[in-house]
Parts: sequence; C-alpha cells; structure tokens
Amino acid sequence: MLDALPIPVLKALRKLGGDVNLARRKRRISTKLLAERCGISRGTLTKVEKGDPAVGMGVYATVLFSLGLHGNLADVADIRNDPNGLISLGDELPQRIRG
Repeated sequence: MLDALPIPVLKALRKLGGDVNLARRKRRISTKLLAERCGISRGTLTKVEKGDPAVGMGVYATVLFSLGLHGNLADVADIRNDPNGLISLGDELPQRIRG
C-alpha cells in the first residue's frame, strides 16, 4: 500500500519531516532527547524527520507536540478549510454512506 501513495502525499510528508528536523535543530534538541521525550526510538525519530509514511500518525502528532508545533493539527480537516465541504454545508448530511 505504501508503494501506491500519491506523489503529493509523499512530498507533503517529506516536507513535514524536514520541517520537524529544522524545528528540532533550531531548538538545539538532540535526537536522543527528543526521542526520549516522545517515548520513541531514535530510529523512529529519524524516520519522522525523513517523512516516512509507515510511521503512525500518533507518532508524528507526539513529535509535533513535543516541539510545540501541534497547534493547527486539529484543524487540518476542519470544514472551514474544506472548500468542497463548504459548498455542500447546507445539504442534509447522511448518517451513513453505503457503497
């Protein structure tokens, strides 16, 4: 499945990883210390900083939290940031969607 990820998704994860790496270095936090704060191994932190899509979302969220960068995480899929969702906002939403 990870082989079939869309290229924009892979690019976004790489950017996120690079931004995490930069934020950690700007704060002068070692990989060892940040990994300890997050309760993960240094190897997992390295994967986060490379934008590895196999790393769980919870790990990414914990690393962002530890760096103080979690503020906008809850708003990523907020309806206010979803132009397609806003268009249909007035429509009655179904309880279930069956395929």
